[in-house]
Amino acid sequence: MEASTLLQLCAGLALIAALYGSVGQAGASGFLAVMGLAGLAPAMIKPTALVLNLLVSSVVAYRFARAGHFSWSLLRPFLLLSVPAAFLGGWWVLPAEVFNRLLGVLLLVAGLPFFRGMAPAHGPVVPPSAPVAMVSGGVIGLLSGLTGMGGGVLLAPLLLVRGWAQVRTAAAISAVFIFVNSLMALLGLLSASPQLPIELPWLALAAVAGGAIGAQLGSHWLPQAVVVRILGITLVIAGLRLLC
Repeated sequence: MEASTLLQLCAGLALIAALYGSVGQAGASGFLAVMGLAGLAPAMIKPTALVLNLLVSSVVAYRFARAGHFSWSLLRPFLLLSVPAAFLGGWWVLPAEVFNRLLGVLLLVAGLPFFRGMAPAHGPVVPPSAPVAMVSGGVIGLLSGLTGMGGGVLLAPLLLVRGWAQVRTAAAISAVFIFVNSLMALLGLLSASPQLPIELPWLALAAVAGGAIGAQLGSHWLPQAVVVRILGITLVIAGLRLLC
């Protein structure tokens, strides 16, 4: 990869990680879009996104949990089925055309709630029943494994739209959910001999730095409305690009 291309890719990953990190996300959906635009080989995109997800989500989860926003009791039932489902999705390598179509649809689905401001439902916060949380987590886990997304951009809007969590609690839960699902998907992908770019250390450094800055801002100071709408626009554009 040429130095100028690498620099642009690192800058894009850092910006994406900062924006996503401010709302408790690791940035996989944005990473996937940026790496695709940079011309990274399709076989490298999914495993690279999962590695970056692991690193960034750990930083983001730590920041939000340290600020007191994490709830293990709310997250636990979502993980019960998502863990094996994410492993299965990571092991299952989709054809390139199917992968692009599925990812495009998921980016649109994930982007629209962010575009609308990801506002929670009116009324008190009421956690979901265990069966509903388990099924939701299983579906999101499978999709995250198949595409290399951590699933946070699907879980966070669901938590907020259904009135299951407040904004920063949803952010903290999503970050941990992303870490666990990305780890399981990466373990599943190892059996398929994944390819990683030699520039991975530089990409990881850029993404982690951006995620740390975004998480610090989002967990303490940054207003959420503008950031989530920017994310929504980014996801919708990336999804349409993959589908058109």
